[in-house]
Amino acid sequence: MREQLTASDIKKIEAEIEHRKLVIRKEAIEAVKVARAHGDLSENFEYYAAKRDKNKNESRISYLERMIRTAKVVTDNSKEDEVGINNTVEVFFEEDNLTEKYKIVTSIRGNSRAGLISIESPIGKAIMGTKVGERISIKVDDNYSYFVVIKNIDKTSDDENDRIKSF
Repeated sequence: MREQLTASDIKKIEAEIEHRKLVIRKEAIEAVKVARAHGDLSENFEYYAAKRDKNKNESRISYLERMIRTAKVVTDNSKEDEVGINNTVEVFFEEDNLTEKYKIVTSIRGNSRAGLISIESPIGKAIMGTKVGERISIKVDDNYSYFVVIKNIDKTSDDENDRIKSF
């Protein structure tokens, strides 16, 4: 599946790749050398742990590079009165008589526990492009849906605090 990424997401991913290549890779290679110098590799847990860490780093680099290569770049620009990526939205849930705040983000930054809702989630898809005061039906599956009302849209972005999630 192609990830939907903003230009900001791509910059963060590129920064992580660079850090992993220039810093973590060197540390991992050094750790393998040190562990190998301890002698018998057949019973050297430290060596296997260092190799595992080195391989995890290389896998993460490959994953991130592939993600950038295959990504669909989406814009985080939206009309002043519409919900868009990187906007914080105050949503009223009619069924629960509850108001929640969410930041709309791309899927790689999504974290519902932290209030970061992916544009690919049911609620994210439904509220993209909506305006304050609109009542929207959120379809979870064929048997269940609920209504929300957009109460407020905050266009200010604190993008620096959002982290790309690690796997």
